[in-house]
Amino acid sequence: MKKYKVCVYAICKNEVQFVDRWVDSMSEADLIVVTDTGSEDGTVERLRKRGVKVYVDKIEPWRFDVARNISLSHVPEDVDICVCTDLDELFNSGWRDSLERSWELNIKKGSYLYNWSFKRDGTPDVQFNCTKIHTRNDYKWVYPVHEYIKYIGKEEETQTFIDGITLNHFPDNTKSRGSYLPLLKLAVKEFPEDDRSRYYLGREYLFKERYKDCINTLRKYLSLRSAVWADERSAAMRNIAYSYYKLSDVEKACSWYYRAIAESPKMREPYVEFAKMAYNLEEWNKVCYLVEEALKIKEKSSTYINMGYSWDHTLYDLGCISCYNMRLYKKAYIFAKKALEKSPNNKRLRNNLKIVGNKIKSLRA
Repeated sequence: MKKYKVCVYAICKNEVQFVDRWVDSMSEADLIVVTDTGSEDGTVERLRKRGVKVYVDKIEPWRFDVARNISLSHVPEDVDICVCTDLDELFNSGWRDSLERSWELNIKKGSYLYNWSFKRDGTPDVQFNCTKIHTRNDYKWVYPVHEYIKYIGKEEETQTFIDGITLNHFPDNTKSRGSYLPLLKLAVKEFPEDDRSRYYLGREYLFKERYKDCINTLRKYLSLRSAVWADERSAAMRNIAYSYYKLSDVEKACSWYYRAIAESPKMREPYVEFAKMAYNLEEWNKVCYLVEEALKIKEKSSTYINMGYSWDHTLYDLGCISCYNMRLYKKAYIFAKKALEKSPNNKRLRNNLKIVGNKIKSLRA
């Protein structure tokens, strides 16, 4: 039984290829409202043909927060729950029932599992909890890019995790990220003491392979009084470490990886990324140590991004290779077997297991 009026709202531009599957996925809502920001490929017409209420608003100069707030303004006032998605995102079937079961009258915002990317075999890769389900009048969008909903309600903000909802991201990888860097620079200019914008700017420099800019920006981020989230601080340190490695300063890279581990010791990511660097340097003892320490962590983070390589076959694969090179063949075989269990169709892993097994047999002969 439906207790709440639920509206899905979104912004889009030139995304006709996604319309049908997106509308099918969102159809469990009572209504769908889309703000188109200038499509020229038939997106508007296709959405309207599928029964979606479409508004056309051009945003100049472009900012994601302005676009999202205009989109939210088009949601009717009598809506109880707003669900913000993009057209390249799909809910698992049954999401509305899960939302109804979890929501209470005092709830303001809901979080849920978000699969940001997938591996070639279709299994989730990068995962984190997303928070874009909220009440109608208690939030506004802030920041020119990497925008998020800020609570502006008068009562205490109450949140819930919506078990059973999973949102899956299937992006158009041909789309440019060209606007991200100037918008992030704008965000830092507007909020110079804000840690969030500074972190994302540093990460964007990393993506652009501007490693010195990445280091300088993230060191500034770490110095901000508001930068107190240990998991994100650890991620910043990992990015600094990787940047130093790419600049051929291995000593500083190691130092920053150790700092990243100390900052957030319950996350696998700094161990794995450090182990990957040690693998490239053929420092087998260090690889093995980092792998074993990472494997002591049994649960994914519920508050930060979980990278797929921290939870797939990667750690066992690195453990196998490092132990093999240290002539610890029995231990290498155990790692190889577990790696293959994680990825049973991987031919290289299957061949590694065979190589290690043959090596053990030859030593026994």
